[in-house]
Amino acid sequence: MPTAQNTTAAQKTKQTPTISPMANAIRALAMDSVERANSGHPGMPMGMADVATVLFSKFLKFDPKAPNWPDRDRFVLSAGHGSMLLYALLYLTGYEDMSLDDLKNFRQLGAKTAGHPEYGHASGIETTTGPLGQGLANAVGMAMAEKLTAAQYGSDLVDHYTYAIAGDGCLMEGISHEAISLAGHLKLSKLIVLFDDNGISIDGPTSLSVSDDQAARFKASGWDVRSVDGHDAAAVEKAIRAAKRSNKPSLIACKTTIGYGAPKKAGTAGSHGAPLGKDEITGTRAALGWDHAPYDIPDDILKEWRKIGARGAKARKAWDATLGKTDAAKRKTFLRAMAGDLPDGWEVALTKYKKKLSEDAPKLATRASSQKALEVLTASIPEMVGGSADLTGSNNTKTPATTPVSADDFSGRYIYYGVREHAMAAIMNGMALHGGIIPYGGTFMVFTDYCRPSIRLSALMGLRVVYVMTHDSIGLGEDGPTHQPVEHLAALRAIPNLNVFRPCDAVETAECWALALNTKKSPSILALTRQGLPTIRTLPQDENLCARGGYVMFEAACGPRQVTLIATGSEVEIAIAARDALEAKGIGAAVVSMPCFELFDAQDQSYRDSVLGYGAVRIGIEAAIRQGWDKYLGIDGVFVGMTGFGASGPAEELYQHFGITADAVVTAALQRL
Repeated sequence: MPTAQNTTAAQKTKQTPTISPMANAIRALAMDSVERANSGHPGMPMGMADVATVLFSKFLKFDPKAPNWPDRDRFVLSAGHGSMLLYALLYLTGYEDMSLDDLKNFRQLGAKTAGHPEYGHASGIETTTGPLGQGLANAVGMAMAEKLTAAQYGSDLVDHYTYAIAGDGCLMEGISHEAISLAGHLKLSKLIVLFDDNGISIDGPTSLSVSDDQAARFKASGWDVRSVDGHDAAAVEKAIRAAKRSNKPSLIACKTTIGYGAPKKAGTAGSHGAPLGKDEITGTRAALGWDHAPYDIPDDILKEWRKIGARGAKARKAWDATLGKTDAAKRKTFLRAMAGDLPDGWEVALTKYKKKLSEDAPKLATRASSQKALEVLTASIPEMVGGSADLTGSNNTKTPATTPVSADDFSGRYIYYGVREHAMAAIMNGMALHGGIIPYGGTFMVFTDYCRPSIRLSALMGLRVVYVMTHDSIGLGEDGPTHQPVEHLAALRAIPNLNVFRPCDAVETAECWALALNTKKSPSILALTRQGLPTIRTLPQDENLCARGGYVMFEAACGPRQVTLIATGSEVEIAIAARDALEAKGIGAAVVSMPCFELFDAQDQSYRDSVLGYGAVRIGIEAAIRQGWDKYLGIDGVFVGMTGFGASGPAEELYQHFGITADAVVTAALQRL
């Protein structure tokens, strides 16, 4: 592993006179911004500056004046700790909302230049990265979305590449295996990953913890693989050109020196996650021949960078002209889908379907109800792309409109993700970020544990991704506690900006799907049952009652309300049986269905109080742990649910065994009255 002690920056560089100072501008901005913030990771931007300069100057199709151009190439910095690489590139190429002042505010409160890139903070930040491996999987999703939308709208409108920079850490994370495996299987030939092969992690040399042959690993997954000196601009350029000719996804392992140019810390963990220090920066300036003050980019160098930024305008204008000549209906559909707007008429179709459900009153597991709702929705909304992590028949996520996607045919709308739950979630994030796709995917509710980091990022970025999570309680029965989620609803409800829906019947399931699709800035969980549930909402209504999160399903009938029974999902049926028993005893009891805590909490206080009841005994009923319920139950409220893990056995026996029954609810109510 070369370091500054045995190879000076001048000896190491093999670049043209034009490329070298342009890359050094990135290095200077990175080390100076980290130093100013007294926090950050200077080494990675300094090591990958040459590779990034080649990519942006020779290949990347983008236009800073039209940063959301649909046919731009996507650039993902999966190694998000090196965020100053991205921020420097955005400033240098002329993105209007990335100024020198923004770079000076690196890692400061309220700055666009957060410690790790955050989607939405500034143009050109295609995704939020930092949790390693997530960006790599996002890039797989973007490349998939490119092929899906190209198949739908044609290569005249959709023809771009996805590039990602990933580090050793990204490739150590398990999600990378899942993501690269699927990418290779689907032959995502417009995905090019530039591996920052610097051999250093925070703890020290990567040899402390890993000895994988990454090239062999990617080859085994069906990738085209090349290795180059990451400081040899000509070699990097040649490798990228070759990768673009491949019919496979490509990995280019770029052998780099972390902290390139630093006299003592280059090639060491000392440049990874801390400022270089004043003396080391002075030495770096000398080694690089960069005798400019902090944030002083010479006019000639900045002019060259700005030329690179301006270059894409020609391609973008040509694309605009092509779009203008496109059939009007196709153009309208394309622009609508890329904007994330839903087509006309889908809600009419769903309302008609909902009315039929109320009339027919089927007894269905809500996972089956979800599939029937999806049959209506996927027929009406062509950009919906579904999938499952090897549980299609259990999650009920496939419909007649969603034919399978394969390496040879991306005209379909259904992805067999295989047993890759974590990658599935991150890939769906990438598809949502790309635009033109509304992704949904399924697995068992208990496996949200595998998906959780990506679900959290869905919420942090404000993405419309729908997670279809079935087998949502002990009601799944014999598979036992390994598969029975008890803490998962509480854990998911703890994630900000995530709507967790748990519908009680087929009608509520349709309504929850409508809400998930209408919410552009939040992801959604649909927690669905394995066991059959009766249709409770038998009175046809156009209004989406679930939209307020919770509502009075049945008011007290025999007198003033004395008890409020609040339930979700499969336990609403239990609440209704308990209400009937209490009413028979002359005790006024109301049933509140609470399919979405988050939407209910967003209602005004007067509505919430009217639903929960003034002065009534409140009882929460859910086949899950109590955490999160006390805000509704108050000081004297009762919770009927789980207090520990489940068990293996028939669902009916499990409910009796754990005391989640109408009799238990009635007893609890009588004890409080």
